[in-house]
Parts: sequence; C-alpha cells; structure tokens
Amino acid sequence: MSTLADFSITRKWPATRPDLLQLYSLPTPNGVKVSILLEELGMPYEVHKISFESNDQTSPEFVGTFPNNKIPAIIDPNGPGGQAIALFESGAIMIYLAGKAGQFIPADTAGRYETLQWVMFQMGGIGPMFGQVGFFNIFAGKDFEDKRPLTRYVDESKRLLTVLNKHLAGKEWVAGDTYTIADMAIFPWIRNMIVRYNAEALIGWGQYPEVSRVLSHWLQRPAVQRGLLIP
Repeated sequence: MSTLADFSITRKWPATRPDLLQLYSLPTPNGVKVSILLEELGMPYEVHKISFESNDQTSPEFVGTFPNNKIPAIIDPNGPGGQAIALFESGAIMIYLAGKAGQFIPADTAGRYETLQWVMFQMGGIGPMFGQVGFFNIFAGKDFEDKRPLTRYVDESKRLLTVLNKHLAGKEWVAGDTYTIADMAIFPWIRNMIVRYNAEALIGWGQYPEVSRVLSHWLQRPAVQRGLLIP
C-alpha cells in the first residue's frame, strides 16, 4: 500500500500532518485554482510553498514525484483504494477532487461534460494565451523589438474573451446556474490579466461586460478570497 513516505517530495517537504492532503503550490493563476477548490470544499489540507526563486520545482525530490516540474501538485494519502496518489496538472487535480467530494461537478452526464468542456477551454486556450500576453507585456518578452508575438496573443485572448462573454449572457456561472470547477479554472486567469499583466487596455476590457459581471461575483466568495492568498 502506497503512503506519503513512498514519494520523494516528502524528503524535502515533510508532512507535519501525514493524514491530510498535501498541496505543493504558489499563488499563480494555476496554483490558486486548486487552493480555491480546496477552500470551497472545506477539505483539510497541508500546504507547501514551492519557490520559483530557488527553483524548488526542478529539485530531484519534486521531479521524482511530479515529472513535469510544475505547480500545483498534490498527494492525497487517502486516494483510491485507500492508497496514496500523487497528481500534477491543475485540471486533473480539480476533476479528481471535485469527483471525490461529489461537489462542484455535476453528477449527470450532460452537466458533467458541459462543465468539463469549459475546464478544457481554460486549459487549452485561456491559460496558454493569457500567459503569453503576460510574458510579452510585462515579463522578459516586453523587451523584444518585434511586437508581432504580443499582437498575436492579444488577438487570440480577445477572441477567447468574446466567446466567453457571449456564453455568459443570461447565466449566473459558466455552466449555467451552478457554480463549478469551470469557474474556478477560468476566473483566476481573467483576474490575473487585469491585476498582474496590466492588460486591460490591450484586450479592451470594457468590451466584456458579462465576463466582468461574473468575475466580480466570483471575487466576492470568501473561499475565493482565501484561496487567492494560498500559500
């Protein structure tokens, strides 16, 4: 039977509560997706800060457990069949946790896949495209003389926001009237575009009133407010 001690990461970040789910993360858009979900679920967990400044994510202990050397990642000591399970990729973690708890993902097949398609919309579109806007607007890419990459990613981000804005018209949340992991996946990235990437003017933020409405509603949730600061 697998236990926490079987995973190399616990040698560098030992658990003080080995009975709890272990979260390895930072408050990035991908990182907070999982901390927000855990806060919404009220699921007890222990958090470990993975510092990019010291390249924690490339350490042998981290990579030995999570080969893609990315955050967030988890170990659930109470996984399927009572065995510990280690997971990386934020979308996979969210689907696992929501399924385990039976919350924030619809039980009916149609509702489940409606939700999952919007999680994939974030994973395959919003996350990569918005992240590139951040790179070329405020990080190292801002010094590139050729502005065509920035223009390309801004244009695609605007297209994705237009899709989402039209979809949200008349809806309370992404999947309809029910708050789901789709909202928890998408809105950290939209918030980041405004508060971290300074891209309001670039993307024409005023063109997306439905997105802005739901973002404001989402930010009022106490679990969201807590999760955005973890770790």
